[in-house]
Amino acid sequence: MRAVDIIMKKRDGGELSRAEMSFLLEGYLAGSVPEYQVSSWLMAVFFKGMTSVETAELTDVMLRSGRTMDLSGLAGPFVDKHSTGGVGDKVSLVLAPMVAACGVKVPMMSGRALGHTGGTLDKLESIPGYRTALSEAEFRSFIEKDGFAMTGQTAQTVPADKRLYALRDVTATVESIPLITASILSKKVAEGAEALVFDVKSGPGAFMKTRAKAEELARSLVGTGTAMGKRIVGVISDMTEPLGLKVGNFFEVEEAMDCLEGSGPEDLMALTYRLGAWMLVAGGVAREVEEGERLCRKALRSGIARDLFLANVERQGGSLARLFELRGKMRSVHAYEALAPTGGYIAGIDAYKLGLAGVYLGVGRDTAADPVYPDVGFILEKKTGAQVVAGELLARVYGKDPASLEAAKDLVASAYAFASSPPPPRPLVIGEISAL
Repeated sequence: MRAVDIIMKKRDGGELSRAEMSFLLEGYLAGSVPEYQVSSWLMAVFFKGMTSVETAELTDVMLRSGRTMDLSGLAGPFVDKHSTGGVGDKVSLVLAPMVAACGVKVPMMSGRALGHTGGTLDKLESIPGYRTALSEAEFRSFIEKDGFAMTGQTAQTVPADKRLYALRDVTATVESIPLITASILSKKVAEGAEALVFDVKSGPGAFMKTRAKAEELARSLVGTGTAMGKRIVGVISDMTEPLGLKVGNFFEVEEAMDCLEGSGPEDLMALTYRLGAWMLVAGGVAREVEEGERLCRKALRSGIARDLFLANVERQGGSLARLFELRGKMRSVHAYEALAPTGGYIAGIDAYKLGLAGVYLGVGRDTAADPVYPDVGFILEKKTGAQVVAGELLARVYGKDPASLEAAKDLVASAYAFASSPPPPRPLVIGEISAL
């Protein structure tokens, strides 16, 4: 078997076998297949696509390139949620303890910020002492004790994905639906989940800019995950404007705590309840989504979800004393107030522009090696639909230094659109695809 023949076959639109993909990826990891040939194969996949069978086989080959979490012996069900990335999306911080409080185990393997999108691990690590690099034994133990655990991908977990993701980033093949599907699912299956709920974002602040592309990805995730024997739901949600009122690593931890205490923003809570409800249905705890939402609301009202979140913070090394001490106070001294340039109604807030501004401020990163900062970001005072007068406060903006504020100012200003009449409401959940 030769790599060049595999590349030619895909270039000409052929369907690759599992053996051919195994040969290519195992050779790449071992060093016998050079990077330039894998790059050529990625580009061929980008243009020619993959069948659902191919995508499922590629996902499994990637999954088996490293270790998987062994949750055998623990009582389930095990259900996780994955978001394709957005701005202000701190849903996981609320969702995991809320769903755990309803009797579903949540083994959550999360990622870091890259580009304009935030990362759950960076948010959690803004809590002093919080550890996201867990051993398999710790992961199992914490799930057993609290019903959920939050960890990152290790060097031994799906190494093929780590190598391919870095290569896709520099070969302009990131947007390939089959490659995205295999990347997401290989990591999620590796963590031990039996069922998965995907939050596929659509809009300016998402990787999938249009509803059509978001639906294509959701169908690919549902179809491929089902072919791998998992119970899968795809929820397509709007990422036109930031989710909630706070964007920034520690800022979003604060807002997650607000949610767990019953005072979260309406849009953030609506999406959290919907995703949580589907997780309960996927785990067999609720018969239908409406029942799932009622159970999720009850878990928050009872205070059990908040208690589980705080127990997890301590379990993973975080300092509760420092968390409460810094809540509402961890703010960079480098700040300014964004004011309304005109009166009228806020017609829209471009999540992508605010996300990019956040990279300048220190919320996100351009490369995996860039640092992020816990005390920077945005606190939005007004959102779409609000009526304002000229000079009224729209947002408080915090940066890592004065230069970062200057770099972000024009993007922040251009993110806001105004109109003389209120804009029509936009549904937050715009589609659902279930294979349950």
